[in-house]
Amino acid sequence: MSLRILPLLAAVFTLPVLADTPAGGYSFGHPAKSAGATRTVEIVMGDMYFEPASVQVKAGETVRFVLKNEGSLLHEINLGDAGMHAEHQKRMLMMQQMGMLTPTGMKHDMGAMDHSQMGHDMGSADHAAMIKHDDANSVLVEPGKTAELTWTFSQATGLEFACNIPGHYQAGMVGNIEITP
Repeated sequence: MSLRILPLLAAVFTLPVLADTPAGGYSFGHPAKSAGATRTVEIVMGDMYFEPASVQVKAGETVRFVLKNEGSLLHEINLGDAGMHAEHQKRMLMMQQMGMLTPTGMKHDMGAMDHSQMGHDMGSADHAAMIKHDDANSVLVEPGKTAELTWTFSQATGLEFACNIPGHYQAGMVGNIEITP
């Protein structure tokens, strides 16, 4: 990979977040503290499914999602619409191709990896800092682990929760969030 691609990669990895983050939030709501949740919803992540497959929330409601990965693979929950998921899938594919994502986990210390052996001639190990999985609307959950995501929802349509690890969304690992007034 040449140094000329770095600005393009930087744009790919920052634009979706900026475009969907008006005034410090997302068009469909914002992250919240679990202490402010009015309700807890448990979502089980299996290999290529969510249970339940849909969730109803009220506009203005703060929901604490407890995410249990009962599958054998790394999974993600990401809140957004289909377009946001398509953009996030590009980032996840790049992370996988760079060796940051494995089938069961995420490598957090990419600076220690020898990228020259992987065909990544990007000038320095600092490029890994551009590619992170730290979006406020997304959580990775390793097999057998539990994580949480708390969100305050606003009025929106077409909202989904999905796993954007390469191939998972396409295999059906996507659910619907209906926001009612």
